[in-house]
Amino acid sequence: MSLEYQPSDPGVLANPFPLYRRMQDEDPAHWSPLLKGWVLTRYEDVKRVCLDTRMSSDRLRPFFASLPPAEAARMAELIRILTLWMVFRDPPEHTRLRRLAARVMNVRSIHALRPNVEALTAWLLEALGEREAFDFIADFAGPLPALVIMDALGVPRGELARLKRLSDEMALFIGSARETHDKYPRAEAATREMAELFRELIAARRAAPQRDLLSELVHLEDEGDRFSEDELVATCVLLLFAGHETTTHHLANGLLALLAFPAELAKLRADPSLAPAAVEELLRYDGPIGAQVRIVQVEQQFHGKTLRPGERVFLLMNAANRDPRAYADPDRVDLGRDGVPHLTFGFGPHICLGFPLARLEGQVALPAVLARWRRIELAPGRLEWLDSMVLRGMKAMPLAARR
Repeated sequence: MSLEYQPSDPGVLANPFPLYRRMQDEDPAHWSPLLKGWVLTRYEDVKRVCLDTRMSSDRLRPFFASLPPAEAARMAELIRILTLWMVFRDPPEHTRLRRLAARVMNVRSIHALRPNVEALTAWLLEALGEREAFDFIADFAGPLPALVIMDALGVPRGELARLKRLSDEMALFIGSARETHDKYPRAEAATREMAELFRELIAARRAAPQRDLLSELVHLEDEGDRFSEDELVATCVLLLFAGHETTTHHLANGLLALLAFPAELAKLRADPSLAPAAVEELLRYDGPIGAQVRIVQVEQQFHGKTLRPGERVFLLMNAANRDPRAYADPDRVDLGRDGVPHLTFGFGPHICLGFPLARLEGQVALPAVLARWRRIELAPGRLEWLDSMVLRGMKAMPLAARR
């Protein structure tokens, strides 16, 4: 049976890991005609590319430059905002943007968010009342990280539904949902609306600073350097989008994994101090980031294959995190696991700036969920997974729970 990577196949979306193992064993540098790019699945290969300056993260500008002028004009705001995201830039631009953002998004500021994470977690759980059937994503894992980052940026909570809708529209483009025929105009309209919201909030913070991260970003200056207006808007959109989409899936995927390994779930329920180790293991086992993409800058070799300049390379983070060359018994959740760090949020200079916040939210939320209900089960029915290579998560997660 020939090996072919079909990322949108429903069976692969539901459980890609058997295919990942075959690719690791049989074709670790796999050329995908469908993706028109290379697919790497082994831990050491993915880590190597994350650290390789000969691999570019600037994959959007070449794509946008290839568009016909009329089509590019219809995507002007999408192009303006996304090409300023630090995740799609290389040094020295990436270095500068990340240095500025890190002055605000740092260990101190993220630690300061813990009381709000705890309060929002308790509020959302209490809002479920005595309900024994609910959608874990719609009712908890979706709103929690969105509200946390909205509060941090000073975005009114009343904007939650609108921002969730806009983020979903943007994810059609960023997440590579190839089957959505109108994803470009929808992502353009959503980006334009979200950017306008932040332009209004930025103007308000310039006039009257508040105690929030947005005010710090607006008034930030580092040795005479500061964000331009467009960079500021783009950074806010990035923090809001990335600050909740991935964490929603981290919480849902993590709970799903615990339900599949009830002995480990019982350990965490009995000892919430295991939460930091549990979060790292759950991020490894089935993390919210399916893939990152790089562009080859300098010809190089992987497993006898030649990767040439201009070719795309898809790094399958969840495959690397289950590589038996890196982890013993990788398909099992083990809260006591020790070993190499997972690659869920990348590695090296491009490691996700907000990953400490995702960590914090998992450490607070998952033990709180287990403490609230004595029994938690998946409701009958088939889980539907997002058709996305970049994001790994479910559209809904119906639960039956008893206190």
